[in-house]
Amino acid sequence: MKTIGLLGGMSWESTQTYYQLINQGVRDKLGGLHSANLVLNSLDFAQVEQLQAQDDWEAAAALLTKAGLQVQHAGADFLLICTNTMHKVADALEAVLDIPLLHIADATATRLKAEGIDRVGLLGTAFTMEQAFYRQRLIRRDIEVITPSATERERVHRVIYEELCKGHILDTSRDDYLRIIEALALQGAQAVVLGCTEIGLLVKQTDTPVRLFDTTEIHAASAVDWALTTG
Repeated sequence: MKTIGLLGGMSWESTQTYYQLINQGVRDKLGGLHSANLVLNSLDFAQVEQLQAQDDWEAAAALLTKAGLQVQHAGADFLLICTNTMHKVADALEAVLDIPLLHIADATATRLKAEGIDRVGLLGTAFTMEQAFYRQRLIRRDIEVITPSATERERVHRVIYEELCKGHILDTSRDDYLRIIEALALQGAQAVVLGCTEIGLLVKQTDTPVRLFDTTEIHAASAVDWALTTG
């Protein structure tokens, strides 16, 4: 079994979901008392969020690069960034790491293509919904991406930072998200990508008839597959 490297803490609310899903996945595949070999470096999200707000992505890249190298030196065979937004600096990490990076958007695109989905709605932070670094990874796989209106994007973003990253799960926010998901479906989205690792804490597939693709679950499942693949 390969050792999985995790860059977490962004936020820790979703990092604990990664830890749970990865270990459950290994147990389900290997049985018995098996669990994952992994190395976790959990960052202080307040520092990361401040750099995001300042639009200082160079400093953010330096921070994550240092953390990623620490995970590599601790013995990880490959690395996951346990957040969608910070994949904005994924190229910087890949440039210095000697181990592969399992990119969350690539894992998601692979799952979407396997399910025959080629037009999706995208929910996430404003950075993820509005900037090209994430959407282009899907578009390059011939997946059309629809995003909510400006007002809806602001609402989605605010709920993530002001509520979900602090562990606050509010019914009113869930209702707003479900309305936005329905609006994306009415615009022709075959499914909606939960492109923030905290959104799955708020919205479940049982809440809506619209197909949901939770990137946290997809990323964790892909990590298990990589860890258990020989070679």
